[in-house]
Amino acid sequence: MKKIVLAFAMMLVCQFSFAQDAFKNDTKKYMNLSGQMKTFELLTGELVSNVEESKRPDFEKELKASMLVLIDKMADMYMTEFTHDDVKKLIQFYESPIGKKLSDKSEVLFEKGQKVGEEWSVGLQGLMMKYMQE
Repeated sequence: MKKIVLAFAMMLVCQFSFAQDAFKNDTKKYMNLSGQMKTFELLTGELVSNVEESKRPDFEKELKASMLVLIDKMADMYMTEFTHDDVKKLIQFYESPIGKKLSDKSEVLFEKGQKVGEEWSVGLQGLMMKYMQE
């Protein structure tokens, strides 16, 4: 009887583990489809350009390893806020024509967003000065 209960418990644990793996894989797929990975690449591309050319290959190797850890942690974060079904629906959206367009525009939106943020920041400095002098 103990062996049957133990075998059943092991089956449940394995099934849960496989379900979690599928959930995490789908979450990472969503992150890729949504353009988040492109944004990470843009950000890290700027970092690489700041490293001495002779050290870049080693830096890029370590950076890539750290990105895998980041992606894993980001997937875990999404998994606390969304259900597997939610993530599947997000994937469906990003595989649709409008979702693909949104993802394809992520680089342009990132660059334009940086400019808009910089302009806002300049205006904010003036506002801060106005209230800090009074």
